Amino acid sequence: ANTFMAKGVVPFFKNPLALGSVGLQANDYVNCGFAQADVILCIGYDLVEYHPHLWHPTGDRKIIHIDAAPAEVDANYTVTVGVVGDIKHSLLRIAELATPHQGQMMKVLRDMLIEEMEQHSRDEAFPVKPQKIIWDLRTAMRLEDIVICDVGAHKIWMARMFRCEYPNTCIISNGFASMGIALPGAIAAKLACPKRTIVAVTGDGGFLMNVQELETAVRLGVPLVVLIWNDGGYGMIEWKQINTFGRPAFVRFGNPDFVRLAESFGARGYRVERTRDLPGILERALADDAVSVIDCPVDYSENFKLTEKLGEMVCPI
Repeated sequence: ANTFMAKGVVPFFKNPLALGSVGLQANDYVNCGFAQADVILCIGYDLVEYHPHLWHPTGDRKIIHIDAAPAEVDANYTVTVGVVGDIKHSLLRIAELATPHQGQMMKVLRDMLIEEMEQHSRDEAFPVKPQKIIWDLRTAMRLEDIVICDVGAHKIWMARMFRCEYPNTCIISNGFASMGIALPGAIAAKLACPKRTIVAVTGDGGFLMNVQELETAVRLGVPLVVLIWNDGGYGMIEWKQINTFGRPAFVRFGNPDFVRLAESFGARGYRVERTRDLPGILERALADDAVSVIDCPVDYSENFKLTEKLGEMVCPI
């Protein structure tokens, strides 16, 4: 398993034991695995990403902390063995000393996660479900291409559902989690990796916080795709408000015409008006040697279905 910021470090398809990302809440597929673990290896782990009380509430597991710096102290993160040094060297040395073991206990959890990833792959309901957006995006992109993910409800879905095989191919703002990173981050990624296709995945709120960087991308001739998950509000905050207080407050807002806005900057604009059109629009935008903006309405009622499903989940192992 990996945190949001380590997405891609553990290849999902190539590693049959991979369980994807942790970080949504205390009850999730990966947490079932933690609950059954004898020893937990934490590699380069930063407590600010996903606090130990969410994945280690009992505080009774043996923890091996591997990092270039000593572990932080926390009541739920008592380190049994701390390995301080170069992470790669440390892992290679530990691998030499360890006895290979291929367990099957986590296969049930992995199968449940894969089923969730695939359940809406053929869905045509509109607005588009988050799972469907991610399925179509993953299908359209090469494995070595790069996604820069902004902060919002889409971040949770991308961390859970977007499958990665290589490090630094899905970069997610976490920890301090500042909104607005996707577009400037995508520009930087394209400048650093000009042979790769770059997609900025963002909500409408995060996009509008740094929309002026469209001018930068166009002026510098930096081709990239901005995929806006448009829900007309701050989806993540609304999700948390309803889960905590039972109602939203002050999270809805109006949006400009994103297609015309993109065109006014000299970029290309696309609007998804039917779910079945999304794959073709993604294909065209990714093929453009230009700055392209895709306005994709999203159905965030799926947020609350996910919360309810995980809240009722009984660990199957």
